[in-house]
Amino acid sequence: MTTIDSDPGVRRMRSFGTTIFAEMSALAVRHGAVNLGQGFPDTDGPPEMLEAAAEALRTGHNQYPPGPGVPVLRAAVAEHQRRFWGLAYDPDGEVLITAGATEAIAAAILGLCEPGDEVVCFEPYYDSYAASIALAGAVRRPVTLRPGAGGRYAFDPAELRAAFGPRTRLVLLNSPHNPTGKVFTRDELGQIAELCQEYGAYAVTDEVYEHLVFSDAGDAHVPLATLPGMRERTVRISSAGKTFSCTGWKIGWASGPAGLVTAVTRVKQFLTYVNGAPFQPAVAVALGLPDSYYEAFRAGLEARRDQLVAGLTDAGFGVLPSEGTYFVTTDITPLGGTDGMDFCRTLPEARGVAAVPTEVFYDDPEAGKRLVRFAFCKRPDVIDEAVRRLRA
Repeated sequence: MTTIDSDPGVRRMRSFGTTIFAEMSALAVRHGAVNLGQGFPDTDGPPEMLEAAAEALRTGHNQYPPGPGVPVLRAAVAEHQRRFWGLAYDPDGEVLITAGATEAIAAAILGLCEPGDEVVCFEPYYDSYAASIALAGAVRRPVTLRPGAGGRYAFDPAELRAAFGPRTRLVLLNSPHNPTGKVFTRDELGQIAELCQEYGAYAVTDEVYEHLVFSDAGDAHVPLATLPGMRERTVRISSAGKTFSCTGWKIGWASGPAGLVTAVTRVKQFLTYVNGAPFQPAVAVALGLPDSYYEAFRAGLEARRDQLVAGLTDAGFGVLPSEGTYFVTTDITPLGGTDGMDFCRTLPEARGVAAVPTEVFYDDPEAGKRLVRFAFCKRPDVIDEAVRRLRA
């Protein structure tokens, strides 16, 4: 009689346990801590969007939407990309609505990678990237971002070139970048684009923070797809969650040439099939909001970044520049810290604040061993309370 394996799961996923976000959020609840670990806002999105969702619920938008997404949202996504980035996509065939950006990323990797294909990605990276690559049976080729002059994160061009080879299938790029807050420069994007074309690789770009590049970044957000020769080889991904403070709605999208979007759709339809019927027309309303909304949204998050950075600096952390996103990275060395994981596991009980250890986002944990990420997408009074506790 054969015994039952204590872990019957597939080997390629055994290294993936409970996410760090779930662990730190549970610690925050247990100890009544201010949760600056997980990147979700504590305010609701624009009232026009919320009212549109309520109206959709009341007027029968509660059944399966069309597989690619409701037409009004696909049209709004296409218009939004034309309006802000000068990118032209056909809403019928070049835009796919997904269950958040996370599903879009997973479906893109699963739809474009064969087992053994290689994916170039920049570490530290959002944890779902590694899991999606493993699910596809593909191989990660990380390029490490390191703090350089003034603490600004950058990669070594030689390391980037060395990551490419005959098995390179995709480059997975996140800019503005979580967790570092880095905004990739046009020159850096040009290096990536050149290598994609030299090696015949596709690009999957996670641009969920596209409207959160701060005024002191020095560079505006530049979608990789806008560079010469890149539109035809790029799947561009974004979502409503971060821009409109509705992370629980899970409405995202993938855009690109029809052939690439078809490959993503083949997988997506067998993951969630469809999602969020009443939320889709509401997100279409939000995408059409005037420029003043986007400007106020960015300015508000920039002010909260400055508020948290000042408090963390005063509390003794070494604070690295955050050019965009919801996050700021800190070095715990000035506080005598040597292990970010231990630091974050004790912080909720010791100081009543939750953060996330950056080492979990690296293939080489030592590269981020002393780094800790804090989220500033919270109300000013919440940030004040967190700072007060840390200063104590």
